[in-house]
Amino acid sequence: MSDPLKPSLSLLSKLGSIAVHAQEMFSEAGRNFDAYDFDRQAILGLLTDAELQQWIKEMGVYLPVKR
Repeated sequence: MSDPLKPSLSLLSKLGSIAVHAQEMFSEAGRNFDAYDFDRQAILGLLTDAELQQWIKEMGVYLPVKR
């Protein structure tokens, strides 16, 4: 098991991409349906990534509990 507190460069890139797409989605420009849908699809795609899912599992109590 890797150390979840020391993520790989590829995982950091994915997390950063999620953050940027979320910022864009909630921005004034993101209110445009096409831009919103693009950012939403990008986030959904990143959230299904195996490396990201494994990291979420390994982080355990450090992340919010899902509703």
